[in-house]
Amino acid sequence: MSTDTKTELDEIAIYVQKARSAQKEIADYTQDQVDELVTAVCWAIVRQDRAEELAKLAVDEGGFGNYNDKVSKIRNRCMGTLRDMQTVKTVGVVEEIPEKGLVKIAKPVGVIAALIPTTGPDATPPLKTLLALKGRNAIIVAAHPRTQKTTELTVKYMREACEQVGAPADLVQVIEKPSLPKTQKLMQQADLIVATGGAAMVKAAYSSGTPAYGVGVGNSVHVIDETADLDDAANTIVTAKKFDYATSCLADNSVVAHESIYDDLSGRLKELGAYLCSADEKDKLRRLMWPTPENHIPDVSVIAKSPAFIAKLAGFNVPEDCSCLVVEENGVGPEHPFSGEKLSPVLALYQYVGDINNAINQVNAITDYQGHGHTCGIHTVNDDHALALAMQTKTGRVMVNQSLNEGAGSPRNGLPYTLSLSCGTWGGNITTENVNARHMINLTWVSRPIQPRPIDEKSLFEMHWQKHSR
Repeated sequence: MSTDTKTELDEIAIYVQKARSAQKEIADYTQDQVDELVTAVCWAIVRQDRAEELAKLAVDEGGFGNYNDKVSKIRNRCMGTLRDMQTVKTVGVVEEIPEKGLVKIAKPVGVIAALIPTTGPDATPPLKTLLALKGRNAIIVAAHPRTQKTTELTVKYMREACEQVGAPADLVQVIEKPSLPKTQKLMQQADLIVATGGAAMVKAAYSSGTPAYGVGVGNSVHVIDETADLDDAANTIVTAKKFDYATSCLADNSVVAHESIYDDLSGRLKELGAYLCSADEKDKLRRLMWPTPENHIPDVSVIAKSPAFIAKLAGFNVPEDCSCLVVEENGVGPEHPFSGEKLSPVLALYQYVGDINNAINQVNAITDYQGHGHTCGIHTVNDDHALALAMQTKTGRVMVNQSLNEGAGSPRNGLPYTLSLSCGTWGGNITTENVNARHMINLTWVSRPIQPRPIDEKSLFEMHWQKHSR
């Protein structure tokens, strides 16, 4: 190991030592003190002037998404998370079950390592910090080098907020001059990792030897059946694809529409500014987005860029106010790259015939290629269709008559606000849940004796004996 590399790794040990010292100072905070702390940190970021400053820097530095939507994302994600946490107890006794003689006591995890994607340097650090601090933990942020300045400024404001309410600033730190060796060392020394980013980052987190919450590959699929409210369906699809130029892993990547409403839906998408590419334009787009056949990840030149910008790079023109680019597709897999995650306002449109089972088969084929365990959705008035989709797909979230972006929490659903969407064992993760404050604590279970509950062999096995006796 070179002297420079050793010095870098010693630097991580200092960050961790500072974090542990800071965490000890709040380990005995009351719930009121914790809630005052997270409220101060949230306000330091969602203030209109701060949100605008961070959004502008994120766009200027990283080149992903757009300014207005980033302001909205910063404010809505953080305030939604704070609202979710208001009723969550993370100090002392958090649950009692008298009939089972059980009491659950919350305790801090310790030091959390937060891995930040280049597309989320503004909203992701504060959201993870709010969750960490709610559990009386310290957090060390590892930013993507491309968007280091944005994340550093975000952390600066949060550190100031900690001091404002009498808490140590070192509860929130960011690695200066980030590097892969530093991030690897941080993951090894932390008590918990929350990794948001590409598949390689998440795999590294799970391979570090430290407990980790990771996310899976996006590639959300939206079914529109023959009963759907097509105006609402088209609006939610376009809203998701337009927002921040589809930086969200939830934004519709493919739409699977019933043959009877396919043309009608296409027309309504066009009315909302979507551009339906010709076969020649689709081929130009494919060559731009996946310049080499073996690469199944879109080229960085198109990630979170405007539809007009992407089209121009591909060699054709669309109106400047185009909401998204739509390509018709009928295949799945590496030979059909539009069936995978596109990380841009580009949408694949499929048609299905027959009953809902054919749509479900199409969803499964797409997510088997990319997006296993993530999210799908359906627009329908037939609840049996929604239930069938939920029962027969390997997805952590099934969004019914909503924008798929609402899978990260929304005022009109009960899902926890988050920017870390886990995908279960299907996607290589340990949970299918939206990572939230409940994941940032350890629980001690206190068990007291209760009235004995005899185990009755006859009642347990009587049915089995009746069925299988000879």
